[in-house]
Amino acid sequence: MSIDIETARKVAHLARIRVEEDRLPALAQEFNDILGFIEQLNEVDVEGIEPMTSVTPMRLKRRTDVVTDGDQQEKVLKNAPDAREGFFAVPKVVE
Repeated sequence: MSIDIETARKVAHLARIRVEEDRLPALAQEFNDILGFIEQLNEVDVEGIEPMTSVTPMRLKRRTDVVTDGDQQEKVLKNAPDAREGFFAVPKVVE
C-alpha cells in the first residue's frame, strides 16, 4: 500500500494536524516509510513464540482486587461542572 499526497492530507485533517502544503510530500513519504517497516515486521516468523512482558523472564506482581475507596459518588460529582442523575454530563459531540 502506498500513501499519496491526498491521503496524507486527509490523515492530517482527521488527526486535526495543520500541515503546510509544501510539507505534504514529506509527510506522505514518512507514512510510506512507516508502512514499509510494518511490512518488514510482518515478514518475521513468530510462530510458537510467547509474548513477553519484559526482556527478563519475570512474572507480574499480582494483588487482590479489593475496593478500598468506593462509595463516594456524591463527593466526586461535586467536582463536575454539570452532573445529572448521578453521572457526569458532557456536551453531545457528533461530527
